Amino acid sequence: MYDPNLIRNICIIAHIDHGKTTLIDRILELTGSVDSHKMREQFLDMMDIERERGITIKAQPVKILYKASDGKTYEINIIDTPGHVDFSYEVGRSMAACEGAVLLVDASQGVEAQTVAHTYLAIENDLEIIPAINKIDLPSANVEETAIQIMDLLGVDEDEILKVSAKEGTGVKDLLEAIVKRVPPPKGSVDDKLAALIFDARYDKYRGVVVSVRIFSGRLSKGDEIITMSNGNEYEVDEIGIFTPFMTPVETLSAGEVGYVIAGIKEVSLARVGDTITHKVDPVENPLPGYKEIKPMVYAGMYPGLPEYYQELRKALEKLKLNDSALTFEPDNSPALGFGFRVGFLGLLHMDVVRERIEREFDLTVILTAPNVEYKVKMRNGETISVTNPSKFPDESDIEEVYEPWVDLSVITPGDYMGNMINLIQVEKRGKLYTTENAGRDRVILRFEAPLSEIIFDFFDRMKALSRGYASMDYEFLEYRKSDLVKITILVNREPVDALTFIAHRSKAYQVARKLVEKLKDLIPPHQFQIPIQAKAGGRIIARTDIRALRKDVLAKCYGGDVTRKMKLLEKQKEGKKKLREIGRVRIPQEAFLALLKISEDEN
Repeated sequence: MYDPNLIRNICIIAHIDHGKTTLIDRILELTGSVDSHKMREQFLDMMDIERERGITIKAQPVKILYKASDGKTYEINIIDTPGHVDFSYEVGRSMAACEGAVLLVDASQGVEAQTVAHTYLAIENDLEIIPAINKIDLPSANVEETAIQIMDLLGVDEDEILKVSAKEGTGVKDLLEAIVKRVPPPKGSVDDKLAALIFDARYDKYRGVVVSVRIFSGRLSKGDEIITMSNGNEYEVDEIGIFTPFMTPVETLSAGEVGYVIAGIKEVSLARVGDTITHKVDPVENPLPGYKEIKPMVYAGMYPGLPEYYQELRKALEKLKLNDSALTFEPDNSPALGFGFRVGFLGLLHMDVVRERIEREFDLTVILTAPNVEYKVKMRNGETISVTNPSKFPDESDIEEVYEPWVDLSVITPGDYMGNMINLIQVEKRGKLYTTENAGRDRVILRFEAPLSEIIFDFFDRMKALSRGYASMDYEFLEYRKSDLVKITILVNREPVDALTFIAHRSKAYQVARKLVEKLKDLIPPHQFQIPIQAKAGGRIIARTDIRALRKDVLAKCYGGDVTRKMKLLEKQKEGKKKLREIGRVRIPQEAFLALLKISEDEN
């Protein structure tokens, strides 16, 4: 029987690998939501890659029924959110669908940067936050210190912090009781006009797009005619249901409930996360707040390992895009790598996941070039263009100003490594420190403004190396800022190689170009002729090195005789190599196209 006072909508927010999916496993077992013979570890992680890496990529909702100590049975809708910075918009929309949040913190690792960012997001969404310390069973658990960090973060008393072990099941019942008592029921009325928030969507090849929704007001039934407010598209509802966690059809979804809608939507891009669904007849006046279009932040060239697999790569990207509206791609062509695509990603993790899924699910080998960001270029003729491919960067003589994206970067680190972090970001990465905060005993939060292009290159690995693995980071886009950038073209045997072109700040252009040509010298094998490797910027060569030719000893059979005979043989060889250099092609191995990423590895 529908009773909004017995509904609780919550999300679980935590850093990667802090155990939120395992906690949901224990909740499903405790409430008997899944039959024991169907139960498996990380139940809500549907992809193999999520299980192996211990990360959540797609948010997965589940409805459970819990009989509380007061004798009433409550409907608790849990939305498992992604934990990585790349998916922060989805986290925000998942929170908008809830009234409460469980803040889960690993007792052995403490509060991390993404935990802080998501906590602030929960506070902005006016959620009731229930703090819980997980993994209290570990020998390395430091429950007291973690509790102090949470108290500093939220300003709560220690007795409000729950202590659980998702692995052992300790404290899970207390957590469910706290959810029932502390989280308020939904406020909307079934008598108002329909307003439903889309917080996730996935593509089913047999049924089209399955949209996950939270009903804020009104009622939705099978056969209703609906519209999506961001684009005005109209649909007829074929099926509605709830996640138990399996998709279970129901007749009606009412205000406060969470479920799914199937309405013949053909593409995920038409059911955008954060959009509002309402009735075609008598629609709600204003959409629910917070919607924005997701834009890629990082771009890279993607090419098939063998040119003949170009069409297969296109089909693979098209299939992935059916389930991932944030993924963008367009055809690209490189003289060195052939036909491929320029692909846009939310961030480096998103890029890595897409590459791995293509190689696993479609059995394709792909070459990914070094990632870059989107630049805004104001031309001398007054036109402003966006550049996502460094090889398409205009000539310096045509440019008036260049703008690059900057981010608000938060780094949490033990105090001992604070100097290392400040030096890394301010000296090496062009960042600016603007505040420091205490984050519990011997931990500080450093807040910087930094160029995104510097953060996507090896920053995470360098940060972990300099802090012995203790530092964590989170960032969000700030704005585009004017910058002195220059395009650096790499020439191999005097031929420009598009896939190796990159954009750098003028102050760092020479040192990066110098390191790159030296790295390429090690990666490109010697040929029968000398190969010059040059870096060109601003119309002049700023760095050069040569790969020496493989040399055959033409004097081996020359016994004695006049020295002029030897000179003739050497001269003939020299002429032959000169001719070969003009007509010969240089074979560039795949590793060379990732040389930019490897530059800093030699410094560590």
